[in-house]
Amino acid sequence: MLAIFKREVTNYLKRPLFWLGIAAVILGVYLHLDFYLQIHFLFPGEQIVNNYPETIHAGETWEGYIPTPPEERRSLWEASLEETFVSVFGMSSAKAEAAIKEAENLSIYDAVSYFEENYPVYRLASAYERTKYRKGTNEEINAYLGQVLSEKPFSYYFSRIFADFAGLYMGFFATLMLAVLFMQDTRNSTYELLHTKPVTAEGYVLGKALGGFSVCLITLAILNLVFWAVCLISTHDQGFEVHLLDFIRTTCLYILPNMLMIVCTYVLISLLFKNPLPGVPLLLLLIVYSNMPGRNAFGVSGYYGRPLAIMVRFSGQLFDTSDPPMVLLNQSFLLAASAVLLLLSIQLWKWRRI
Repeated sequence: MLAIFKREVTNYLKRPLFWLGIAAVILGVYLHLDFYLQIHFLFPGEQIVNNYPETIHAGETWEGYIPTPPEERRSLWEASLEETFVSVFGMSSAKAEAAIKEAENLSIYDAVSYFEENYPVYRLASAYERTKYRKGTNEEINAYLGQVLSEKPFSYYFSRIFADFAGLYMGFFATLMLAVLFMQDTRNSTYELLHTKPVTAEGYVLGKALGGFSVCLITLAILNLVFWAVCLISTHDQGFEVHLLDFIRTTCLYILPNMLMIVCTYVLISLLFKNPLPGVPLLLLLIVYSNMPGRNAFGVSGYYGRPLAIMVRFSGQLFDTSDPPMVLLNQSFLLAASAVLLLLSIQLWKWRRI
């Protein structure tokens, strides 16, 4: 097993395409993360200039937005509802205020249902969602940054966005790179010859899987070091806390189980069809499936998690990014499924040998 493992890792490290792939992944991830590295405390008189609306459903601090306080958010929503009653239904301001007051003791969810049932008003939930963030003053933005960064280090938040985009690019990288893991071994002459060699099924299958997984580990180690250093350098002047352990933790939790699943899928497909290429469209379909957004209770599109997904995407902005529902359960399932695929591959190798 050790000899097979060393051979596979060495073969990948010798391929220029492997290093070009890593460079492409680094560039792609950096282009998505560059804006987050520009977050800083605003100087007196500094202005963030854009033509974005005053309130929006998703806004970052580098765009000039802060989360709208809950009580203010309800007021903004009611003001827009009153405007709708006056402009669309021709109500007077007093009558519109009276109509809105009917639901003042209801939760926002119940208030939305109440108005949609009793008045011909639609998409009230999405109107409320558009009040989630509002433009803030310099003082408000700095106060918000100070609050969130006093709770957790900057690298805690940034590493989750890193895991989001690194996991996306690594999914494609692993799918393409690992397609050649069994390419040489599944040729007719080589495949039959391997069954005559004194290598156990466990040694061969685990050696190949470990070799492919180690290639992903090497790539992720490089990504972690690069973006930890980039984050450290970019935020040094602001005094933000940046810890390498945050990057390692999110990588282990949100990316490694997905890489293991991709490797083990290739192992089984390659041995089953004596060709790894059928695994490419299957994994690409799984990537597409994993990236399909869903909708929350307000009908807003976002990444809310999918069962059997082979990558983790996050909803929310940098400082309020939340785990998709059941993400820990799904990642645990991927680990268990990978073990099952390896066991099936070992049995298949033994059966073919007989």
